[in-house]
Amino acid sequence: MCAPYQIQKENKELLNYLLFESHDEHAYIEAVKKEIDEQFTEINSSNLYFAKKSIRKILRITNKHIKYTASKETEAGLLLYFCSVLKNSGIPFQKSAALNNLYHAQLKKAGKAIDTMHEDLQYDYQKELDKLSQ
Repeated sequence: MCAPYQIQKENKELLNYLLFESHDEHAYIEAVKKEIDEQFTEINSSNLYFAKKSIRKILRITNKHIKYTASKETEAGLLLYFCSVLKNSGIPFQKSAALNNLYHAQLKKAGKAIDTMHEDLQYDYQKELDKLSQ
């Protein structure tokens, strides 16, 4: 169960998105991507335990932003971006079963979002998904 403070904070963040950021979805996505990049640079990659905790926190924040937009394009784009940054971060996530499962679960989730999109949009996202799946 969430604390009342947490619910109030999320409501304020959602309201902020709806009032100020929903009109320019592209700029919002770029801001979220920048936030993901900043958080990945702060990860302590020397200790896999702390890296795992940080990666889960980044994913929680990413999912929160996805929830605000309620757009399948945004969901697929941000999840694929999260996976590509994780893959290119140099963190040996394949050595951790939990992180490896987390990575593949996000790819699967992105794939489901891609399947609901229009055919013209699916191609580019699917190409990126295939590249990250290898």
